[in-house]
Amino acid sequence: MEKLVSSWYDDKSLPHSYIFPPETRPGKHFVPRCNTIPVVDLSKAVGHDRTRIVQQILKASQEFGFFQVVNHGVSENLINDTMNVFKEFFEMPAEDKAHVYSEDPRKPCRLYTSSPNYDSEKVHLWRDNLKHPCHPLEEGIQVWPEKPTTYREIVATYSIEAKKLGLRILELVSEGLGLESGYFADKLSESLILSVNHYPPCPDPSLTLGIPKHCDPNLVTILHQGDVHGLQVFKDGEWIGVEPLHNAFVVNVGYQLQIISNNKLKSAEHRAVTNSKVARTTAAFFINPSEDCIVEPAKSLVDAYDSPLYRAFRYKEFLLKYIPNMGDPELSLEPFKLHA
Repeated sequence: MEKLVSSWYDDKSLPHSYIFPPETRPGKHFVPRCNTIPVVDLSKAVGHDRTRIVQQILKASQEFGFFQVVNHGVSENLINDTMNVFKEFFEMPAEDKAHVYSEDPRKPCRLYTSSPNYDSEKVHLWRDNLKHPCHPLEEGIQVWPEKPTTYREIVATYSIEAKKLGLRILELVSEGLGLESGYFADKLSESLILSVNHYPPCPDPSLTLGIPKHCDPNLVTILHQGDVHGLQVFKDGEWIGVEPLHNAFVVNVGYQLQIISNNKLKSAEHRAVTNSKVARTTAAFFINPSEDCIVEPAKSLVDAYDSPLYRAFRYKEFLLKYIPNMGDPELSLEPFKLHA
């Protein structure tokens, strides 16, 4: 518990073990907040506007690997209640969080700090993380935090809505790629993992990171980033800040979606920076294939002109390569590429 950043951050300067090398630290230069990352109005994904929305999602997934969705159908009250209960969790006294804290990466529900590689990593990350499964809900909820007392009820409702939203977006993606309806249902989107990141105020944000540059290993990520800046996307050789929009979700393409689309869609590198003034709490739902699910480029997207760029593999094999490399694009994808 004493390793958690939130348990000691306010009484010392930035420890040396959190200082990134000059080439990877954010530095003091200004990163523009970007208004060009597409914002998709999901309420228009019906009737004659549906084709336009599908194309907007496809274009965003090709150019940015990121987009934001508004008018998505998840109630604002539910979003606020959920984000508040996450903040409440991290603000609880240490003794109330102790039963969830674990340094064992095999524990399904755990509170930990930095990354799963804490003991071997060269530099620690300025974040604490709560992670647990959300599907099947009846099983997962049994291992969730018992405090705050409203946690299980609120987060269960929220996770159901997040999964519905994710599947709705994936259906629009499959339509845009020309795949059959329901292509991403069942095993390709069976697993749902919640990851709540908490970034306390940092003594020197120019020297450290909440999360370093990486791509997500999963199919698609549905993120609520709250109202504090911190998410940055790497595009055309520079970092751009993703504007926190009121009541919006950030959606980003994971490696599995890139692979299934045979590189028609791209997973974008992104990172989380810290700030010195306020804590930032974000909630990401990772929609993943089941561990034994076979992942490969969709058959209808490969032919004599477009040969498959990746071999077939089980998702758990991908994770074994990804986790030690912290999402490095070359090291994570290379073992699965087919070379002409």
